[in-house]
Amino acid sequence: MSCHVQSETSSTPFYGFCRRHVRAARGAFSPGVHAAEPFEVMHTDAEWRKRLTSQQYKILRQAGTERPFSNPLDHEKRTGVYVCAGCKLPLFSSQTKFDSGTGWPSFWKPLDKAVEKSTDTILGMTRDEVHCRRCGGHLGHVFDDGPPPTGLRYCMNGTALIFISKT
Repeated sequence: MSCHVQSETSSTPFYGFCRRHVRAARGAFSPGVHAAEPFEVMHTDAEWRKRLTSQQYKILRQAGTERPFSNPLDHEKRTGVYVCAGCKLPLFSSQTKFDSGTGWPSFWKPLDKAVEKSTDTILGMTRDEVHCRRCGGHLGHVFDDGPPPTGLRYCMNGTALIFISKT
C-alpha cells in the first residue's frame, strides 16, 4: 500500500508509506495524521484528546466528517480568517469563502503554505484530502467543481476551523 502525499507549495509528490499507514500497520490507526514527515505541532493522542473537544478530535485526528448544514461557520459572512482548531494556523481568508450549497464551509483557495493534500481512498473512491500543514489535522476535501479563478472547492469541516473576525 502506498500513498501520494503532495504539498500545496510543491509540485513534487511523495510516493510511499505515509504516517497514517505506518501507524495502521502498528495498530495505532489515526487517519487525520497523514504526511511523509513530522509536523511542526505534534502531541500524543492523550494530549490531543485534552486539547480538543470530542467532535474536533473525531474530525481533526480521526478524519471524521460532520453532518452537512450542522455547523454555523457554513453561514458565517463576516470578514476574517479561519484558523485550524488544532494548532491555530491561519488556513483560509473570508475573501475566498463562497456558498457551495453543500452544507460545509467552502473556499476557492487556502492561504499560502497553510494546507497540504493527500490522496484519500477510504470510501472506495479517490479524493484529495486536505489537512493542516502544521499539525496534520484533517480538514476536509478539495474538489474541482469550484468557482473562478481556481475552479476548486475546498469543502471543509466547520468543526476543524475557528473563525477570527476582523471586525
